[in-house]
Amino acid sequence: MAKLKLGPIVDEKPVKATVELPASLHRDLAAYADALARESGQPITDPTRLIVPMLERFIATDRGFAKVRRSLQSTKAAVERLTSPSSGQAQ
Repeated sequence: MAKLKLGPIVDEKPVKATVELPASLHRDLAAYADALARESGQPITDPTRLIVPMLERFIATDRGFAKVRRSLQSTKAAVERLTSPSSGQAQ
């Protein structure tokens, strides 16, 4: 059996969000939950619990997003250095 990309589902305090899924996506989510349950040995009673770890995995492995995020963080850090009172700029 192929190794699935998702691992065990962490049980954290959730933030409520409402999302409408196409029926075909929900069927795929349920099938994925079944496959993950067989692989991990942990039953997944609610396939929608997979949405968060799937999104986290997607974001963590999206190279384009990582590049944009690094660019934004370096720009933000540069602005903070230039505008901080301890930057040595005359006031």
